Amino acid sequence: MTQLTAQEGFNWIEKHKARLTEISDKIWGYAELGLHEEKSARLQVEYLRENGFQVTTGVGDMPTAFVATWGEGKPAIGFLGEYDALPGVSQKASPAKEELVPGGAGHGCGHNLLGVAAMAAAIALKEELSKRGLPGTVMYFGCPAEENFSGKAFMARDGVFDGLDACLTWHPGSMNIVRGGSSLAVNSMNVTFHGISSHAAGAPHLGRSALDAVELMNVGVNYLREHIIEKARIHYVTTNGGLQPNVVPAKATVWYYVRAPKREQVEEIYERVLKCAKGAAIMTDTAYEVELLEGIYEVLPNTVLQRVLAEAMEIAGPPEFAEEDYDFAREIAKTFPPGQSEAHLKDETLPEEMKEKLAGKVLNDVVLGHLPVPRDSRGSTDVGDVSWCVPTEQFTMACTALGTPGHSWQYTAQSGMRIGHAGMIAAARTLVQAGLQLMTSPETLEKAKAEFTKRLGGKRYVSPLAPDMKLPFHQFSK
Repeated sequence: MTQLTAQEGFNWIEKHKARLTEISDKIWGYAELGLHEEKSARLQVEYLRENGFQVTTGVGDMPTAFVATWGEGKPAIGFLGEYDALPGVSQKASPAKEELVPGGAGHGCGHNLLGVAAMAAAIALKEELSKRGLPGTVMYFGCPAEENFSGKAFMARDGVFDGLDACLTWHPGSMNIVRGGSSLAVNSMNVTFHGISSHAAGAPHLGRSALDAVELMNVGVNYLREHIIEKARIHYVTTNGGLQPNVVPAKATVWYYVRAPKREQVEEIYERVLKCAKGAAIMTDTAYEVELLEGIYEVLPNTVLQRVLAEAMEIAGPPEFAEEDYDFAREIAKTFPPGQSEAHLKDETLPEEMKEKLAGKVLNDVVLGHLPVPRDSRGSTDVGDVSWCVPTEQFTMACTALGTPGHSWQYTAQSGMRIGHAGMIAAARTLVQAGLQLMTSPETLEKAKAEFTKRLGGKRYVSPLAPDMKLPFHQFSK
């Protein structure tokens, strides 16, 4: 069938570009950590209601999670949005390192841009369908805590995505590309050891050090690394190591991530990590408890939706950067170690024709399209859980200079200025164009569903999270 252009959607985005930018910048300034995004979520909820969406808040037992719905019947297309920040990367919209709030949080992954673009696409698709008199349901999912506690996994556990025909999302990055790969599944947990306090000099024999247990567990896990699959990852931080050296710590906690390409691999390695905890407790004569914080799946790719997104990006076009954006990007690039941008491109393993498009550029201002050989992410995302419930795909749009590391002050800076805004608007255009294609092409949706079923291979989504598992609101204070 002839490809339709979402012109009404494009017009709506252009007309409301200033307001969308204002919302994004407010969320950037709020910089709220996962599960505590009260102001960021409220701002989006209010705007969606202003634009004719019915909004249900508090889904998945999370006050900052919501579902916005417009229309009725089939097809039902969803857009995923995020708005949580990262600790410790507060930064002004400046090419020099300047904290906005000393030691504070910042949008070092651009989720202020991510959520607003996906929200804008949902509203723009509503406008497109209304003008064309087309049936269907448009849904926007406000998803908290992607960075740490995987809000989408709790939403998936509770069936929030059931009934969708397809789901689309994106992520800010430094390239305009559909990578098409998977991601790492992950378990995250606190392991807390309980010992006996005592004077560390006067009566050490009476103490049982919980900190010793944490350190011995870490040693055991570090030896374990040699005996797990190459693509697995284990990392940790000690969040409580005692209060002062002359008191044997009676309590100590370590926060672990266990990642692997497949959910079942995570489960196997996770059990071996817990054996290290048990061994450490035996060696130190302490007790221990485990608190699972999150458990998510790897992304289930969908090549049909990848092609839809790549075609949509060609029609929607790349970010429209101004000369001041190139100047800012060049200044940001000066803060990178020598060769970082080149190493970044090399690590992407791009085909020669894509490399030629990027030659000599500081910003990716052209559409690269669909990566012919999918590239799996070395990170994790709770988009994976959605992709096991419904056909789902995503892409990246350039919101940062080439070579910008994720979760950095440089990323935060660009997420709050024109470079990020340009990528956000381009992403919204791509999403509404892809949404219109799916709404008007039943055969495309059927192909996406058929591939989804084939990739499941007879499996079904079983949440790693117990039905009564509570969210770790305590992990981060407001």
